[in-house]
Amino acid sequence: MKCPKCNHTQSRVVDSRHAEDTNAIRRRRECDQCGTRFTTFEHIEMSPLIVVKKDGTREQFNREKIINGLVRSCEKRPVRFQQLEEITNKVEWQLRESGIAEVSSRDVGEYVMDLLMQVDQVSYVRFASVYREFKDVDQLLESMQGILKENKRSES
Repeated sequence: MKCPKCNHTQSRVVDSRHAEDTNAIRRRRECDQCGTRFTTFEHIEMSPLIVVKKDGTREQFNREKIINGLVRSCEKRPVRFQQLEEITNKVEWQLRESGIAEVSSRDVGEYVMDLLMQVDQVSYVRFASVYREFKDVDQLLESMQGILKENKRSES
């Protein structure tokens, strides 16, 4: 680590602690040559996760897109924002743990819908209607019948 004052490359760590607002380690260092103290942050570097969209274009995974879609589908529903963040975290970690660098937007949507179904079924139907692009009421009813069958199985 280079000293910001003299550019000397040798320093010693005086103090290390977890940075509370980020997933990082905060280190106080002291330059071995000039004695200047400075702070560094150590972050986990994650490889980029690429989402392949329906039209074949590729873009970097964006948590905000998932959060925004969930917020819209959960409007006026008894779903806490914290639950939406948990869904997004689970989706991201599920994708990263798969070890695949490129994932289809279809897979991302399916993961989100599976988790949203467990939180709120009305929000699930809203999300699915946009995600699956229902063309008519028959497709919507078909989706809702699947939910009803699932409910009957879980009650038995």
